[in-house]
Amino acid sequence: MNSNVETFNGMKVQDLVLISILSASITAGKLALSFVPNVEVVSLLFILYTVALGVKKTWLISIIFATTEIFIYGFSTWVMGYYIVWPILILATGFLKDRVKSEYGFAMISGVFGLSFGFFFALFESLFYGIAYGMAYWARGIPLDILHGASNYIIAIILFNPLLKVFSSQLKQYYIR
Repeated sequence: MNSNVETFNGMKVQDLVLISILSASITAGKLALSFVPNVEVVSLLFILYTVALGVKKTWLISIIFATTEIFIYGFSTWVMGYYIVWPILILATGFLKDRVKSEYGFAMISGVFGLSFGFFFALFESLFYGIAYGMAYWARGIPLDILHGASNYIIAIILFNPLLKVFSSQLKQYYIR
């Protein structure tokens, strides 16, 4: 089969395969660190994929990731958050990627996102359970949000450039655009 044949919405077979594999890599990364509270590589990978592949493909990766999370953990109020919060990170990264000049800028995006993650989810919880519940949810989680933001920042500082170098090299070698 020719990998340049258009399939869904003008996407090629190689696009669909790449999106599927990268969605699986995010799920695997999340599961690998799930034993450590609020330490994750999901934010870093979404930022990395947005920089390397653009917003559209990374948005599709996030939709598949969020859907996979439902199959693993079941359906609850957090589902709506995953379908909205990860695309917010992707859009912010897509908007800022040409302005950011080093891994420190991407680490800041990741750190701020980690700090605000609990706040975003408090908003969604407020829709279901009321504003008082949402505020309590957010206040109770502030220490974990601080850990989330700090760990996102540190992980991005350490891993962003090496991962981008390897990922870009692999894209050039195996993924014909």
